[in-house]
Parts: sequence; structure tokens; C-alpha cells
Amino acid sequence: MKIILTDAKTVTQGDLSLEPLKEFGEVVVYELTDYDEIADRVRDADAIICNKTPLNEDTLRLASQLKYIGLFATGYNNIDTDYCDKTGITVCNAGSYSSDAVCQHTFALILECMNRIGDYSSFVAEGNWKKSKTFSPFVFPLSELAGKTLGIVGYGNIGKAVGKVAKAFNMNVLAYKRNPDKNSDVTFADFDTVLSESDIITVHCPLNESSYRLFDEKAFAKMKNGAIFINTARGAIMDEIALKNALESGKLAYAGIDVLEIEPMDKDCPICGVKNCFITPHIAWAPMETRERLMGIVCDNLRYFLSGSPKNVVNHPNLC
Repeated sequence: MKIILTDAKTVTQGDLSLEPLKEFGEVVVYELTDYDEIADRVRDADAIICNKTPLNEDTLRLASQLKYIGLFATGYNNIDTDYCDKTGITVCNAGSYSSDAVCQHTFALILECMNRIGDYSSFVAEGNWKKSKTFSPFVFPLSELAGKTLGIVGYGNIGKAVGKVAKAFNMNVLAYKRNPDKNSDVTFADFDTVLSESDIITVHCPLNESSYRLFDEKAFAKMKNGAIFINTARGAIMDEIALKNALESGKLAYAGIDVLEIEPMDKDCPICGVKNCFITPHIAWAPMETRERLMGIVCDNLRYFLSGSPKNVVNHPNLC
């Protein structure tokens, strides 16, 4: 079979081998593919493996022999699954590969807000500790996690991992999920209660019609004064202008953000340079071990599809 990788550079920059995919046939690798190049590049593909490439009726119109799309991702909002259903294309995602990594990055952002490691490191590097009259110049505010309430919006695999770590910090945990788990060791609450009672809110839900800009001006207004907002899920779950206003007004004390609605960051991004907003470039999922695990899942998905027993299928292809 012919396998087309449309945006390999989003997964490897030479550090992760793509050799495992050659087990399944001819592999054609494109580092990145512009929108107007997609249709021609995938026209003779039996399978497409991608991360963020938009695959829809327009970009797949020439791909008459395409039967499989495999994702280097859990989210699949870049795939027109309705079109794939009609044309018999099976779409498989890679779930659960990054739970530990995203949980780790979530707490890296939380701890940056609470302990200001970057600011203190710069303070020392600039020679200010040498000038200090005390041995412990606590010039930036510090806070303990113990006793704080962490609100988790979206309680899937990542949300559960975050909740487990929060309890190790002796935090209280509130979770919001449309269909709460039974026999869970966390307290579930409605969205407004999580907003109003949490000292820190962290987002781990998928991006869909119901979560698009879920965190808007009204949502931020319902949060505690001086609360912290963390988003390592999808950028479009938050309204960036509303977040900017909440930070600049002092409603929120800090934000830790790994995702934006437009990526790479737009030159006019509203939260770029906003005080007390710590931004990383969508790298929560990207440790080497995580990407190695991801490659294993992508290969397994393709292997199971070829055996006639596909798994991690996210659509309902008409295979007749």
C-alpha cells in the first residue's frame, strides 16, 4: 500500500524514526503540506497518516483509492468524519498516549504560577541576590498548593491523571464532566460550581461545538477573584480576548497556556505579552518518550485495520 505522511515535521524533526511505518508498504513523507497542496499529494494514497492536516471533501476529492486515515493525535477536528463515513474511509486516532506528559506539563504551568521559578531564576541571573540584604528575598509572591481546590473541566484520561497528582499535593478536587463517573474518588459538580469554588481551573476536554469558547467573559467572571486558569487542551476552548481582560483587570491572578486558537501564534495574538500569562508553544504532548509511544499506537492502528479488526475508530464508515 502507499502511505502518505502529510505533516511529519509536527511529530519528528529528525529525532523520531519513521522507519516503523515501512512495515506496511511504500511511505512518502512530506514535512509539511499547505492546504492547496493536499489534494494533489494524496491523490494516489491508500492511507494517510497526519497530525493537523485538514482532510475534507475538498482536499480528498482526488483520493479515489483512499481507505484509511491515521492520526498522530487524539483530537480529530481536522478530519471531516461525515465525508469519510460516506466514502468508506476509516479514521483512527491515538488516544491516551500523552496522558502522563500533559499531566506533567499541566503541573509545570501550575507550579510556575505558584512558585515563579522563571522570575526567581532571572532575579538571580541578573545579580539581584548578590545585592540582597536578606538571605531570602521573596520579591515575587509564593503560594502553597495544599488545601487549594483544583477544578478539572473534562475528566477523561488526562483529567484523571491530573486529579491523582492534585491529591498527592493535598489539594481538593472538583471535576466537571457531562456524564460523571460512578464510584469516582473525586467530587463532580456542575460547570458553574466548578468555576465559583476552584482556586485553579485546568481544562482537559475535547474541542467540539459545546466546548468552543466555553471559557468566555461570563465564565471568567464566575471564577474566584485571584484564581488561576490553565489550558493544555485546545486553544479555541477559551476566548483569548476575554482571558486577556480577566488577567489585566486582576480578576485572574495567572494563566498557564499551552494552546492557542491560531497556531503557530498569530502576530496579533491577544494574550501575547500579557502580564502573569505564561505561554508555551503547544509542547505538553511532545516529550520523546511520548512521541515514541504515539508512533507505536499509530502503527498498531494501521496493523489492526489491515487485519480487518480496526480499533480506535472515531467514525462510522460506510464500507458497503
